[in-house]
Amino acid sequence: MPDTRILMATIGRPHGVSGRVHVTSHTADPAGVTAYGPLSDANGRQYLLRWCHEGVAEISEVVDGVPERIRNRTAVEKLTNVDLFIDRSRLPPPDEEEFYLADLVGLTAVDADGKLLGIVTMVHDYGAGTSLEIVGETSLIVPFTQACVPEVDVAAGRLVVVPPIEVAVIAEHAV
Repeated sequence: MPDTRILMATIGRPHGVSGRVHVTSHTADPAGVTAYGPLSDANGRQYLLRWCHEGVAEISEVVDGVPERIRNRTAVEKLTNVDLFIDRSRLPPPDEEEFYLADLVGLTAVDADGKLLGIVTMVHDYGAGTSLEIVGETSLIVPFTQACVPEVDVAAGRLVVVPPIEVAVIAEHAV
């Protein structure tokens, strides 16, 4: 059964001593992550965020339907690096010509001539731009730009990849 969870935010390090945390939002508008209501961790525990200021939030765990604010540094330290998800069904459908990055995982990657390159196994975003990890005969990571990925067809389950010259040269020398 495919995972229908979509990563929405990651809890970071504590901020101060009153239970506030740094939060990395993975939504187009970072402040918008709170509009989705409770978010769940990998174990199904639910949390609510309330922004205090940019990138810093108060966090409450939802216990028996009641939000209980976490008010001390020691308790929020245990949540550092916890990913928060929502079920895909809670997201609006993407507009035409748009898609969620999670939709790219599992797509078949072909080159401009239609030759199979492999399967997209991971989408990376470390802050300097998104890249796709493609595993096939040789593995490669390509920037997710219009120049390198000129065509994405989620419905057909494929995308076209034109690796930058640097990637092509490395692939030629890989054994």
